Amino acid sequence: MAEPNIVMVRVDNRLIHGQVATQWTSTVGANLLLVANDDVAKSKMRQNLMNMAAPQGVATRYFSIQKTIDVIHKAAPRQHIMIIVETPEDALRLVEGGVPIKKLNIGNMHMSEGKRQVATTVAVNDEDVAAFRSLQDHGVELEIKRVPTTPTEPTEKLFE
Repeated sequence: MAEPNIVMVRVDNRLIHGQVATQWTSTVGANLLLVANDDVAKSKMRQNLMNMAAPQGVATRYFSIQKTIDVIHKAAPRQHIMIIVETPEDALRLVEGGVPIKKLNIGNMHMSEGKRQVATTVAVNDEDVAAFRSLQDHGVELEIKRVPTTPTEPTEKLFE
């Protein structure tokens, strides 16, 4: 079984939006945006909204976490896949399910009740921190980087 051609995995609670569509897709050479999210997989309205933000010529797929685990190894070599998840917990579920994620880009995790701001666009709670630690334990490299042109922020911030 061939390993899928995953060019990037990103945590972004907005999923597909302008930054992902315009900057990251071209920078990493993705021709398929795969949103791995249980809620979005069931919502045609949300899928249609995200399709409007996707660049011309870039395919989109909206799979549940489990379906992503089940089908990722069937991806064709010509598919340069950018996986986008909403939370680090979802990324951890993918890794524990056998999705070969080597590096996780942490983009946007908005501030909300019970979270603390740790980087420019990243707010975490204790569950997020535990998921990041577990991802590291699985050998996943973490990177905080909003867009390709901004500097990478220190990941130690996640654990303070």
